[in-house]
Amino acid sequence: MGEIYVIHTEVFGDGEPIVFLHTGLQTGMTDFEEQREYFQSKFRVILPDLRGHGKSASRELSNYYEDSAFDLKETLDHLEVESVHIVGCSIGALVGGVFAKRFPEKVKTLTLSGMMAEKPANWSEIHRNMVEQQNSLLKNKQVVAYLDQLHGDDWREFIHLSAEEDSYPFEETSDLGGLKMPTLFMVGEENPNEAKGAGIVPLLNKQIHVSVIPFAGHLVHSEQPEVYNQILSGFLKKYSVVGADN
Repeated sequence: MGEIYVIHTEVFGDGEPIVFLHTGLQTGMTDFEEQREYFQSKFRVILPDLRGHGKSASRELSNYYEDSAFDLKETLDHLEVESVHIVGCSIGALVGGVFAKRFPEKVKTLTLSGMMAEKPANWSEIHRNMVEQQNSLLKNKQVVAYLDQLHGDDWREFIHLSAEEDSYPFEETSDLGGLKMPTLFMVGEENPNEAKGAGIVPLLNKQIHVSVIPFAGHLVHSEQPEVYNQILSGFLKKYSVVGADN
């Protein structure tokens, strides 16, 4: 394990703590914006920058999801937060899932989206297409300048990491049966490799609830924010002290 960091974090509101873990190449403040506005009237909304993103600099990304989970633990301890609702999408979901397994006593509920629960048979082809899309994007000088401004230099190391075919932690995502906390697995119907998990995940654990969101793909929370917020709100209301009605 590499060096563990207290990562840069923004906090809004008061109440039960809820952590939103952003997607790749975003930050705590540029992602989950509509959720921040929606939930901060009832919850203490905690928005970390994962390592290598935003103001959380780190070139040590080789054991990314494990180290990021320990970063989050260190950060919550620093904030004197004993237990939280964890909400994550894409790499945020991957970090959140690892965190929930390593530190179950710190997780009241877990909400995951933008995540594949099992390795697709054609993963090599899918991954190759993802890398090609990234490389195409990085030829855009405006995009590169924006990422430099947002993250400094560390985002390039993150891109290099994600270009490796074995970088996706399928050994973690395919092993959700042991989760101890109430878990909400949200998928967009337009992403078949993620939506496939909606039929698999509930069989693993009766604590896991599934919601398939229409007219959405990988980024359910930003593509269908109102539906996402309502479903997450109902889930949190069931398992939190204060409820989540707005």
